Amino acid sequence: MPKRKSSTAVAQSTPMDDVPLQVPAVDDGPPPKRAARGSRSSARNASTNPDKNANVLDAPEAFRASPDADTKDERMDIERMFNKETDDSLPSLVENGDSDTPLSELSEIESMAEEKLAPAKTAKKGGKAKKAQDTGETLAIPAKANKSDAKEPQFLDPEAEGEEEADEEEIKAALSRPPPVNSDVLPLPWKGRLGYACLNTYLRFSNPPVFSSRTCRIASILENRHPLSNPNEPPHATKNRPDREQPASVRRGQEFVEQLCLANVRDIPKMLRWNDRYGIKFLRLSSEMFPFASHPEYGYKLAPFASEALAEAGKVAAELGHRLTTHPGQFTQLGSPRKPVIDNALRDLDYHAEMLSLLKLPPQQDRDAVMILHLGGVFGDKEATLARFRENYATLPQGVKDRLVLENDDVSWSVHEILPLCEELNIPMVLDFHHHNIVFDSTQIREGTKDIIDLYPRILATWKRKNITPKMHYSEPTPEAITGRQRRKHNPRVATLPPCPNDMDLMIEAKDKEQAVFELMRTFKLPDFDTFNDIIPHVRKDDNKPIKPPTKKKTPKKKTKKQQEEAEDEDSAAALSDQGPTQQIISDDEIGMGGPDGRVYWPPGQEHWLRPAKKVIKPKADKKAPPGKELDEQGRI
Repeated sequence: MPKRKSSTAVAQSTPMDDVPLQVPAVDDGPPPKRAARGSRSSARNASTNPDKNANVLDAPEAFRASPDADTKDERMDIERMFNKETDDSLPSLVENGDSDTPLSELSEIESMAEEKLAPAKTAKKGGKAKKAQDTGETLAIPAKANKSDAKEPQFLDPEAEGEEEADEEEIKAALSRPPPVNSDVLPLPWKGRLGYACLNTYLRFSNPPVFSSRTCRIASILENRHPLSNPNEPPHATKNRPDREQPASVRRGQEFVEQLCLANVRDIPKMLRWNDRYGIKFLRLSSEMFPFASHPEYGYKLAPFASEALAEAGKVAAELGHRLTTHPGQFTQLGSPRKPVIDNALRDLDYHAEMLSLLKLPPQQDRDAVMILHLGGVFGDKEATLARFRENYATLPQGVKDRLVLENDDVSWSVHEILPLCEELNIPMVLDFHHHNIVFDSTQIREGTKDIIDLYPRILATWKRKNITPKMHYSEPTPEAITGRQRRKHNPRVATLPPCPNDMDLMIEAKDKEQAVFELMRTFKLPDFDTFNDIIPHVRKDDNKPIKPPTKKKTPKKKTKKQQEEAEDEDSAAALSDQGPTQQIISDDEIGMGGPDGRVYWPPGQEHWLRPAKKVIKPKADKKAPPGKELDEQGRI
């Protein structure tokens, strides 16, 4: 019988006390005026582009099909996009190899059951740690001082979709299940809003990149608490780094984080206008827009520093009539038996509620700005878990209750378990078709989209009671998936529409993001399907590429200074005359918008077309021997 591969697991984060960061006594008082002024100026001038600044990271969840997907092949392949295996060209201010992404910083990650606790594999030095850091995968890496043989416990991610090989019995059981019974009803003509989650692939790889999920490591926050060696110059990874010999300031480190936050928020209006141009009016905001905002130690409030930027984003959404929602991660659970997990969940929900409230949306759009949540683990007793959820839900602030909605999942909780709870507590229920086809009550319903239609009146009623526009989620498993665990993995794009009402909002959870929406628009000729065209591989005509200055010819050293100056003037004039027409300057509003032809669609599997073509170095021609001579194996005569 073939062995099953180990499940995808998320490592519990290393306690901060064990991380060997030499942080001097923190000085929370104001630094000298000149240094403070230079520090703020430097922060404004620092690059927030992950392609240029190694301290700025792409948040991993934004690249996933949904917060439920937690494997590398469920995310955009960043390495392939950049035509590289690793990015060693970018120096980092963090010298140790630990990864402090939002996932790895979750100190209280739960397992579905006690017996599923698995020991972590020993972290290896070198390539494996570097690969995890570059790809955003969470790896069990101990603190720097204990790198050799230390091990840390791993907790099974209840929502993870690991690459597992099923055994023969599992495959036989899956093949013997009754075939799904699907409805042949299509919601046409479509009058609702289609949406995607968190990240726009076309804009992320435009120049400059436009996205709202920049994040960082906590080690970078601690590093940037120190003033720069030269506070009057912009930071540089090697030439102008924070000086650890000088006193640290918490405020200075917070300014570093706020810089990333504001860069994220200020890109939202651009994303909304891009969506509107191509007929997409529904967007899930990234939960990682504000790195570590709900962290127990490094957390912070969004007001007042982000109030104005969020209000501006909300103003654009209001003008265009777009819907904005959020989806806290799978570790935000209100049914856990562990108090630390509940405390983390409450902080995370408060953070999301504040973010949505600061958008200052009109009344209906504000009600529609919901937070989608899973019930989470079972913890060995469903009834006890439901009781804990009821108890903790009762303590939530009204602002959180007004936005909270529950979704059926693909691990433990079916529609028939979530819907009665939603009806009892007056919580809207999000129907996820993909999850329903994996976890459902076979005594009451059949797999597929046909029988679930009978529950639509009850599901829609949970929304209408609170005057919120209903929404559902749709995704599809990969074609090769057989077992339930394999079918959890989302297909990069979807082939059809579910039999949902044609005037509701439908979130397409797929790795290809806006391209999956485009695919549906083309397939069914939905409104605005003719507004976009295929991109030209590796070519973009909607950004301002910098023009490289002409190469100057080297002047012989023997010439006098006057002769050198005359030769340089001649070379410059000749170079300018050979340069040809100057590059057309594209306005900021049109950068990344697809150009006049709307070339923003890339075919399935061709995401690398978004980046410049990889340079191929041709091998030198084989050396030929002179007439009458022969070459040995080393090519020598």
